[in-house]
Formats: sequence, structure tokens, C-alpha cells
Amino acid sequence: MIRRVCAVIIWTVSASAQWIDYPTPGIPRLPNGKVNLAAPVPKAADGKPDLTGLWQRARGTNRPAQRTGAAGLAMGPNLADFMRPGETIPPLLPPYEALHKARMANFMADRPSSRCLPHSIPDQMLIGVPLKIVQNPGLTLILYEEFARFRQIFTDGRGHATVANPAWLGYSIGKWDGDWFVVDTRGFNDKSWLDDSGRPHTEALHTIERFRRRDFGHMDVEVTIDDPQAYTKPWSFPMQFEFLADTEMIEDVCDNERDSTHAAGK
Repeated sequence: MIRRVCAVIIWTVSASAQWIDYPTPGIPRLPNGKVNLAAPVPKAADGKPDLTGLWQRARGTNRPAQRTGAAGLAMGPNLADFMRPGETIPPLLPPYEALHKARMANFMADRPSSRCLPHSIPDQMLIGVPLKIVQNPGLTLILYEEFARFRQIFTDGRGHATVANPAWLGYSIGKWDGDWFVVDTRGFNDKSWLDDSGRPHTEALHTIERFRRRDFGHMDVEVTIDDPQAYTKPWSFPMQFEFLADTEMIEDVCDNERDSTHAAGK
């Protein structure tokens, strides 16, 4: 039970938990001092849109439904809630459909995050916890507040190398397609879940994330999932993010060893 409650608490973290009264320097503001979210997109030194900033998934049109599972406990984000109107997630192949059903029947009691293990891509972006993008020449970083995870996205022209050690967040390379920053990630392990419903994937998972800063304070993200060993065809869905001003990331360390000891009756 401790693990289940922990997973739900993690999902419900919001910007209210951030530092307060820390004015972000160098950003456009309205006469009342609030950030001007509709201001023009900032540009990097190379003329490309600059995605740098602290972001959080918007709570508007792509807000997931509040689902309830066993014992009335709330469930975290389900990718079915993010699909475009009239579109559905393609079927899982039989072994993975059975695995997904088994996880849901057990109310996702074995979530990796309940053991302080990472969320996947895209699940790491679904949970509504802040992330920071740091855009530099040749390398863009994405820092995730939860569990202090990070990704390196190489933009120096390299391709995908042969992966000897599959990773929780894969290995990413990026390039620009007009105003869209396109992130191509491969080399995942098969231990993570795509969402809180326990949707599985294999080591063949390949994701394409497209980021576009629409104006200063709004960013569109489109994610494509391609895993031919688990799903009948590739599929994609949109998300929207908002700039978080006058706040910062906080340290988030996951340590459930004490809970595990209590659960074992020690």
C-alpha cells in the first residue's frame, strides 16, 4: 500500500511546491509585472528558436481524466486521454496486451516509480512535474525535477551509435525542422512503462518528439511511439506546455528503503 500511495503523490506534485518570490530575470513582462506569455519566441545565437526555460504540462485541453482504480485510489495519466479526437491507441500484440491487463488488474502495484526507478518517455512528461530545457550549441539538456533525472540530446550532427547498454530514457539525437526541434530516441530498456496504466514497450521502442515554442510562454509537443514488437503500428499524440516564471526547480530525491523496511515488518 505504501508504494501505491507514493506513486499517486508523485503524480500530483504541482508548481505550488516550487520556490516562490524568485523573479526570473530577462523575461518579457506586462505592466502589472506578470510574465507576458504571448511575447515573441526568443532566439538563440544561431537564429533558431530558444526552448530554454522551466516548463510544465498545461492543465487545459490535454488534462487527463481522473480515473479511479482498486480501493478508490486515483490513477495517474493514461495515454488514452492524450489522443486526438477520433483517434485511439493501436492494439498491443497478444503477449503485451496480456501484460498490460495484468498490471491494470493489480492496480499497477509494481510501478517502477514506486521503487524510485525512472519514468519512461513519454511518461516522464505526462505526470505534470516541471522540467527544464537548457539549449546549447551541440547539446540540449532536459532536466526533470522528479528524482533529479536528466537527458542529453546531441545536436552536433552525430547519428545513433550501437547501444551496448539499453537505458531507461534511451539515447537521443536532435535536429531542427523549421521551428520544430525534433528529438529521435532509441536504445531504451524494456523496464519502464509508457504511462501509469502500465502500458508496456520493448527494447525496440523508438520515439520521435517534436518541440515548438509557439510564443514566449507556450510550447507544443508531439510524440510518436514506434515499437513494432509490442504495437500493431506507430501512433502519436500532442501535448502542450507552459513556461513557469518566478520559480525554480527543487531537489527531489526518492528514497523508499525505509518504507520497504516497514513493509517487511522490520
